[in-house]
Amino acid sequence: MMKHIPLFDLLIILAYMVAMVLTGLWFSRKGKNADQFTRASGSIPGWAIGLSIYATFLSSNTFLGVPGKAFGSNWNAFVFSLSMPLAAWIGAKYFIPFYRKTGEVSAYTHFEHRFGPWARTYAVICFLLTQFARMGSVFFGIALSLQAFTGYSMAAIIITVGVVIIIYTVLGGIEAVIWTEVVQAIIKTLGAVLILGLVVSKMPGGVSHIIEIGQRDGKFSLGSFAPDFTTSTFWVVLLYGFFINLNNFGIDQTFVQRYLTTTTEKEAEKSLWLCVKMYLPVSLLFLIIGASLYAFYQVHPELTDTVRLQSAAERLPVGASQDAIRQLAGSLKPADYGDKVMPNFMVTNIPTGMVGLIIAAILSAAMSTISSGMNSSATVFTEDIYKRYFKKNATDRQTMGSLYIGTFVFGVVGIACGVAMIGVKSILDLWWELSGIFAAGMLGLFLLGISSRRTNNIEAFVATIIGILVIVWMTFPSLIPDEQSALRNILHKNMIIVIGTLTIFLTGLLLPKIKTMFKPQSL
Repeated sequence: MMKHIPLFDLLIILAYMVAMVLTGLWFSRKGKNADQFTRASGSIPGWAIGLSIYATFLSSNTFLGVPGKAFGSNWNAFVFSLSMPLAAWIGAKYFIPFYRKTGEVSAYTHFEHRFGPWARTYAVICFLLTQFARMGSVFFGIALSLQAFTGYSMAAIIITVGVVIIIYTVLGGIEAVIWTEVVQAIIKTLGAVLILGLVVSKMPGGVSHIIEIGQRDGKFSLGSFAPDFTTSTFWVVLLYGFFINLNNFGIDQTFVQRYLTTTTEKEAEKSLWLCVKMYLPVSLLFLIIGASLYAFYQVHPELTDTVRLQSAAERLPVGASQDAIRQLAGSLKPADYGDKVMPNFMVTNIPTGMVGLIIAAILSAAMSTISSGMNSSATVFTEDIYKRYFKKNATDRQTMGSLYIGTFVFGVVGIACGVAMIGVKSILDLWWELSGIFAAGMLGLFLLGISSRRTNNIEAFVATIIGILVIVWMTFPSLIPDEQSALRNILHKNMIIVIGTLTIFLTGLLLPKIKTMFKPQSL
């Protein structure tokens, strides 16, 4: 059913959307060449890059997924944030100087220099698949929230928002992306603070009652510290977070490209640490929101009926009877509808005049990540595919044409992925699983390339094939017949990036040693 948004709030939303498009138009005056479009000619201050990277991290996956996880389980997801400082230290000490020295706008050009064309192509494919998963999950997150406010279909919301993002990203390039993300970082952070304030103000007994309920039901736990890698323990999330953040800070084009937009190497390092310093407390803030929402709905259990019914209806075939929907709704647990609780709370409790601000914050949470994904994907396509295989001596005009077309095409693909994800159980779980699968291979290969000078092209290729087989084995346990079920993977899905990365890396290190052992000795 269509819902009415007050005119004042609607004007705020429209003003925000128009402002994003105007930003793209403004920077389109400067983005007349490929260097400006992809690197802003190295003119962006470090603090702006730091806010930009922070905004990319703080997507709708965080805005909805993290409170949803805290509502459905506990603060186990915060361990991901705790892993960031070590990964950032490695990134600042080793990765940033490496990329600033090479000067390559693509993070994957050096793969070919080290192992050959196949390695570069493989890394590009992994990166693009990761971006499709990221953009799709973020689009789905924003649609999930805005549907609760507007009543429009999720597909219509995804397409509308996607078109706006495509327009300003195509027009303004990386500089428009970065400066809009600076604004979006501020808006979404203020939005989170506002939401928490509203939840606490609506909670009978206030903060003390939230803490009491949270402690009673174990909502503040970081997970089990047992050495168990089959469930989402503290150690599983810590390992996952370290490896995925090493991937983010080390070889994800979305982040690497920003290192080249700063004026100096020192500014690039500062930007990385600014992101970590901001994301750590703000990710905790979203977990506090989730625990607070859990306490609120414990006090008002009748308010979960709408959320349960909506979740049940999405899980059943279209046209399912009301009795079937109610029966399924009654069996759902908090983890099954956690992502839908915050949108439900906002719709039913946010006073007129604040709706527009909250929706603008939700929009900013999605737009920053998606625009970054579009721009970085177009850059990788242009540098590693178009100019590598189709037009090696492309003129600046031809390069710009590829960047424009690539941004548009990848924006459309992101929209399609978002529509395809409608109905998933947990945004955060889906994103963590897909990113771990796609990132494992290229991270292992990258670490191998910078760590071992002895590993050659063939040995790296063999190690990568073995790593891919291990990733497939861990991802699809159903491929193993029932009679050999003992051979199926029992590790938690977040361990895929850990095991996949280590398989490629360690195999690549061992193969040259094995070859030396069996090499005939000269007399």
